[in-house]
Amino acid sequence: MIGVVALGGALGALARYGVGLAAPARPGGFPLATFAINLLGCLLMGVLIVLVTEVWSGHRLARPFLGTGFLGGFTTFSTYAVDGQRLLAAGRVGVALLYLVGTLVGALLAVVAGMALTRAVTGTRFSERAGNGGSR
Repeated sequence: MIGVVALGGALGALARYGVGLAAPARPGGFPLATFAINLLGCLLMGVLIVLVTEVWSGHRLARPFLGTGFLGGFTTFSTYAVDGQRLLAAGRVGVALLYLVGTLVGALLAVVAGMALTRAVTGTRFSERAGNGGSR
């Protein structure tokens, strides 16, 4: 189990690093790469959670590999905090607040959107889960 999570985490961290290289933030500028990574990761987590809890009973290692591993390595709370601190230190209070609050609100909305989109595409409903474990 540890190896599966570690492999997923390494792959997710490499993906995040690649996005950061492709879209580096300007000093004092809005950290768009980290913002996009965290929102995309939350959207994908919403998709994953519906798939593994309501749609299919995939391999027992799928959720730790993809969720805790890959998406845990892909998203980054620590960089989010450091980016916010750097914006504040640069006197960019408005940008910092937009980034900090926007990430939190956007992340929650992304999870909900990922779950709703996956349910719409797969034809499952949350209420089905309680009754029969969802569509299989």
